[in-house]
Amino acid sequence: MNGFKSIQFKNDKLILLDQTKLPLIEEYIETDDYERIATAIERLEIRGAPAIGVTAAYALALSVKAKNNNPEKMISEAYNRLASTRPTAVNLFWALDEMKRVFEENQSSPELYAILIKKAKNLHQDDIDKCLAIGKNGLEIFNKQSVVLTHCNTGQLATGGNGTAFHVIQNAFSKGMIKHVFADETRPLLQGSRLTAFELDKAGIPFSIITDSTAAFLMKQNKIDLVIVGADRIAGNGDTANKIGTYNLAVLCKYHGLPFYIAAPTTTIDSKCKTGEEIKIELRDKTEVTKIHGVQITCDEYDVFSPAFDITSNELITGIITEKTLHKPPYKFYV
Repeated sequence: MNGFKSIQFKNDKLILLDQTKLPLIEEYIETDDYERIATAIERLEIRGAPAIGVTAAYALALSVKAKNNNPEKMISEAYNRLASTRPTAVNLFWALDEMKRVFEENQSSPELYAILIKKAKNLHQDDIDKCLAIGKNGLEIFNKQSVVLTHCNTGQLATGGNGTAFHVIQNAFSKGMIKHVFADETRPLLQGSRLTAFELDKAGIPFSIITDSTAAFLMKQNKIDLVIVGADRIAGNGDTANKIGTYNLAVLCKYHGLPFYIAAPTTTIDSKCKTGEEIKIELRDKTEVTKIHGVQITCDEYDVFSPAFDITSNELITGIITEKTLHKPPYKFYV
């Protein structure tokens, strides 16, 4: 860990590092209200597919903290509210379904709240363990000291543990296999320049922030050895939904003959989803493009198309790193 925690559960309250204020301000949200947690997910105060899943698990448990005569109604309302926050990240729905299953098995128990909190803590620990295994398995993609390019944020801020793609980078750096990291700024919300840069700095890894449109120029100059990113949902055939701009990088890697890797836990794999065409893409509010941190940069009247994610076709992906192994094509994650 790098001296901060994005998700903590203490004294029956969930404590979240407010990522919208990073890297300039480290401020925490402390609450036991599932509605406030749902809002935090929508506002991207907490973000990253694995982190959203862990957070939602705690939120669903907290929904029955107050004793009431109808916990089933409370769980149903909380489930539906949390499920409505981010439609693309499959970890959210996986975690909610896990929690709902435990609720249904124990809803008559006087220890229901304690049982649900224990389950949420187990899911949190499971994500920590998966991140460690992903970092270990990711070492296989390095055969020399490399310059890596990454997109969006995939570290502690995006997971319950040390991260996915970020932890692969961090682990490889500790083994002397990383020379430098280029972090895409990741428009429009700058998760790269704000969050990944924050984590790279904390980890002591040499890095440079670049605009998203700089990646092609670096590849043309032979200054990139490989690209590694995370994922929000992986279809059964390996098609992957990730932060908007990921597909651009995969196409660039194909053109320049560079390896392109995905790192994600198996909870991000939606084996019931046959291809990327079935993945619902979240559209974000236009103000995320027309404003930066509340500062107007173009006219509000202008039309904006702002998908949060794009789909990278499986044939563009060199390998998918999970806690189990480094998967190589052809990808077959079907039920």
